[in-house]
Amino acid sequence: MHAIQVRSTGGPEVLEYVEVPDPAAAEGRLLLDVEAAGVNFVDTLVTDGTYPAPSGHPFVPGTEVVARTEDGRRVLAKVRSGYAERVSADPATVVGLPEELDAGQALSLLTQGLTAWHLLKSAARLMPGESVVVHAAAGGVGNLAVQLAREFGAGRVVAVASTPEKRAAALEAGADEAVEYPLAGKADIVLDASGGAYFDQGLASLAEHGRIVTYGNASRSAPAPLDTGRLLMLNASVTGFQLGRSLSRPGAFSTALGELLDLTVKGRLKPLSGGVRPLAEARRAHEDLLARRTMGKLVLRP
Repeated sequence: MHAIQVRSTGGPEVLEYVEVPDPAAAEGRLLLDVEAAGVNFVDTLVTDGTYPAPSGHPFVPGTEVVARTEDGRRVLAKVRSGYAERVSADPATVVGLPEELDAGQALSLLTQGLTAWHLLKSAARLMPGESVVVHAAAGGVGNLAVQLAREFGAGRVVAVASTPEKRAAALEAGADEAVEYPLAGKADIVLDASGGAYFDQGLASLAEHGRIVTYGNASRSAPAPLDTGRLLMLNASVTGFQLGRSLSRPGAFSTALGELLDLTVKGRLKPLSGGVRPLAEARRAHEDLLARRTMGKLVLRP
């Protein structure tokens, strides 16, 4: 079968479209024919060595697919080695998928959707009527966080995005306001994946008893010193969030994903498509993602 393989750490240039053996059938696992594989920012971090490769080198990146089981069922699955024509999956991470649901929308619900759901419900513990600021609001997580904040009862949702096009997309997703910093007014919750100056600006935007949730460092900035005195004066808090560690909790995967699928099928949640590339063009997909030329979910099709 064809797959994308990484033999050594580096940028998008190390992604190679090659022939590899089919995954072996193993007891208790499912073999799936891939319809589409999702592209995530974390894939670039594993490729460049920021995060360790799960099984050493060489490896096939990718953690999520829409696929068919051997008996023809269409499913959404969290996997390893997703940038391939066939994958092996743990049945516990596989859910059935309606035929009519777009593959890109479905793939948006795994890494991005589950992250947005848990940022608001598990990490920030959003209460009805609270105000929420979403950084990188036109990205895969940010776009869904804007929509879910509204769905979960936020009183006001402010989107922070870098270009007029991205701010327009955030408004279309349901944000009350789309801005660049500085913000007017204070917020109960700030969701920050950028780090660096954006984290500092988010911290400065907190209202009393506010919470800022940090879940990434897309700016690749050095960690900034945290002035705990500011937290004391505001009775505010800083919370870190990492999806993989959160999904081991009972119901964290199935309950959240079930709600996300239900909202999407009903049309109340509308994941933003970032475009479809052939599997062979994974390198270009990573280049676009790193250059911040994308909005929404990028998908690779074998």
